Amino acid sequence: MAAVAPVRVRFDAVSLEFATAAGPLRVVENVTYEIREGEFVAVIGPSGCGKTTMMNMLAGFVTPSSGKVLLDGRPVAGPGPERGVIFQEYGVFPWLTVRHNIAFGLRLRANRKPEAEIRDTCERYMRLMGLADFADAFPKTLSGGMRQRLALARAYAVRPEFLLMDEPFGALDAQTRSNMQNLLLEVLATERKTVMLITHSVEEAIYLASKIVMVTARPARVREIVEVPFVYPRDESLHEQPEFGELRSHIRQAVMTEYRAQQKQARRNSGLN
Repeated sequence: MAAVAPVRVRFDAVSLEFATAAGPLRVVENVTYEIREGEFVAVIGPSGCGKTTMMNMLAGFVTPSSGKVLLDGRPVAGPGPERGVIFQEYGVFPWLTVRHNIAFGLRLRANRKPEAEIRDTCERYMRLMGLADFADAFPKTLSGGMRQRLALARAYAVRPEFLLMDEPFGALDAQTRSNMQNLLLEVLATERKTVMLITHSVEEAIYLASKIVMVTARPARVREIVEVPFVYPRDESLHEQPEFGELRSHIRQAVMTEYRAQQKQARRNSGLN
């Protein structure tokens, strides 16, 4: 029997509320789940339900109002170099070239490396991400897909143990998004990471993840946790399998139920029937 991977992250009865002019706004409520070493966990639910807030708590950007977010058994106290965060808005510096964007994190105090190692690391990730021919280009000259590849290269270069990804492919066209998903799977096959992905796409969650956490309309609560039954490596043919379609239907129905609940909540809050 294969050994069970250790738990790296635990959301333990986590709740979060913000103060607003209208009073406290509960965003996350009593959320409990685990992320094990090497898991790819996708979190899916309606827009504005609190998914990104969960990721921000693990990243160390936000502190829970109650409960704990534990990393290796210790409460998350702030950001750390072992957690690489990738946002939808192309997290690159427009005034730096591709090469210098990748090198940036390697020159910070927390990750500082010798210059020879920095050069080797930049060359490695530019090749891996198909950016070698654009080493001296600035981000404004790159396509959206290339800028997101650069964001991935920057995150990978500092060798984080965790990738925290907030809708990283949401702004891309369908073909580029598909290519980026495949690239991510290829990279993860050679450089194993533990991943938390925030997404609105049911297909993306199933295709990429080993576990899917479905959350409710705000305040976010865990509605259901689904263990994705498909083995790695994966390719595009997975989308055509009947089991993929069945799981997609199940998750889509649950998500749409929460969308309707959110719309009903919004109408009630605005005084509409």
